[in-house]
Amino acid sequence: MPAGRRLLVLDGEAGRWLPPGWEVVPQSGGGLDERLAAAFAHAARPAPGTPALLVGMDTPHLDTAVLAEAFSPARRAGVDAWYGPAADGGFWALGLARPTERLARRLLLGVPMSTPRTGDALLDRLTAEGLTTVRLPVMTDVDTIRDARRVAADAPHTGFAARLRVIDTASEPAG
Repeated sequence: MPAGRRLLVLDGEAGRWLPPGWEVVPQSGGGLDERLAAAFAHAARPAPGTPALLVGMDTPHLDTAVLAEAFSPARRAGVDAWYGPAADGGFWALGLARPTERLARRLLLGVPMSTPRTGDALLDRLTAEGLTTVRLPVMTDVDTIRDARRVAADAPHTGFAARLRVIDTASEPAG
């Protein structure tokens, strides 16, 4: 997908798996709410006023067509935020048209993470800020092996599904 900048906020070292063209910054400490707010701050510093989209790494089946439509110039007009709900009540994406560290902190700090109400709490914050928010499609994020199998079944032609088949085959008892 076209992007002016690709930023990976990572706890650890990037490996050969990282495609070229990505900038890597270390993940900050603290709870998930603090780490997400810090990621938006990293994105906003060198390019204030430029839209930023945070996508969780647990949605390996994400199709760029989903994002391309929502972020096309025609669809961006008048939009302040994008919200991608997860099937488990969380969220897989949050985008801000004009991210700032202050706004990210107001939206994210104190939101209870990894609960069935996480997404609703974030939506409440977006609404309270008066942000015009576009909802992206609901996606299943991969938190368990059951989730992984469901995602692989829904997107069987992805690299994720192929790798899961290899793992499942390797873990089958010999014959």
